[in-house]
Amino acid sequence: MQASTRSRLTLTCILVTILLDMIGVGIIVPVLPELLEELTGGGVANAAVIGGYLVFTYAFMQFVFSPVLGNLSDRFGRRPVLLCSLLGLTFDYLMMSIAPVVWYLFIGRVIAGIAGAALATATAYMADITPPHKRTHRFGLIGAAFGLGFIIGPVVGGELGEIGPRVPFYAAAGLAFANFLFGLLVLPESLPKASRRKFDIRRANPFGAIVSLRKYPAVLWLLAVLFFLQLTTQALPNVFPYFAVDVFNFTSSSIGRTLGAFGIGFAISQAVLAAPLSKRLGEPAVGIVGLLAAAIAFMGMAFSADVYQLYLFIAVGTISGLAPPAINGVLSRQVPDNSQGELQGAVNAASSLATIIGPLAATQIFSYYTSAPESGHYFPGAPFIASGIAVLVSLILFGIAAWRFELSHRPSIANHPVVPEMAPPGQVRTPPLEDQ
Repeated sequence: MQASTRSRLTLTCILVTILLDMIGVGIIVPVLPELLEELTGGGVANAAVIGGYLVFTYAFMQFVFSPVLGNLSDRFGRRPVLLCSLLGLTFDYLMMSIAPVVWYLFIGRVIAGIAGAALATATAYMADITPPHKRTHRFGLIGAAFGLGFIIGPVVGGELGEIGPRVPFYAAAGLAFANFLFGLLVLPESLPKASRRKFDIRRANPFGAIVSLRKYPAVLWLLAVLFFLQLTTQALPNVFPYFAVDVFNFTSSSIGRTLGAFGIGFAISQAVLAAPLSKRLGEPAVGIVGLLAAAIAFMGMAFSADVYQLYLFIAVGTISGLAPPAINGVLSRQVPDNSQGELQGAVNAASSLATIIGPLAATQIFSYYTSAPESGHYFPGAPFIASGIAVLVSLILFGIAAWRFELSHRPSIANHPVVPEMAPPGQVRTPPLEDQ
């Protein structure tokens, strides 16, 4: 098989893996409020609080274990870590599908949090097979696969939810297991043995992974940018279903279709617009545009008086899809190739820390401002205001980092020879598939 054909096949495999993974995640979003109301007997405000704790549990486990899995992928390769995570997700969805009581859901989220390395490992995999100057485009494709899964998942989940609130969980379990079989049969390893490094437990923890990257000062700033950006994104999947039910009386089908429409625009921004705009304007400028769009969208959604205004600001929010690939493209060039797994572990740890704080804060804010409409402080859009403020913090940090480190002009560290402590003397990395 020719190298170019092998490269395209490998790229397709990893994108399909991400797509199927996100379909499985998205399927359960529209029905979670109904399932929680069924299990607890409470209203939507109470369901939102429990939903926040579920996300908190998942994120905390990811925060602890993502650096471990990232470092393990640098030691043993991306493929085994990815396959194990998909098996864990299969078991998680099965646990949630049969849950007779709420604590079953929490056990499932613990398992999923430990195993939930699919996206971070896939991003490191993509960095392995892509030369640095094409990474913004490839990260855009990851975001597009992510977004496409978020299009298909909620739509399918919403329609399946009309049958019953547990049906989407069975479908998600089936998709996760099919994804495991797909990876097992067709996904090759991306990290050559010569480019691997020893596992170091001191670096395989959330803070150790970040501290180990301090020799690349721009990385710490960009991790802070991603932290606040991830903090903002928690409002849409974790609060919007409850917000839409409470304010606009959406059904599970309406929630799924709305999130699906958002996913279409988000995917277009990442897959079609991010790379050419980055080439024309530079990655920092594109990242700033995406962050501005997110701030406007959140503030507008908070004050939407009808569904037409809501849809308008959701449409503006799709432009925020420009930010993640641009920021990740800059970030991936700050470290050598055989540290991409560790970097993505640190990225996932920062994102998981935000996901620990974000959903819990957003759902608590929503519950506070909706649990007693007669109290005089009824304002279900309050979580979106908080998200808009967090986006502005991310925007300021990114602007300072771009100016301080001249990110538009700084040469790439990636594709340099493997650092001596990670490879035998004179040993250089195997080039990405596309370069072979």
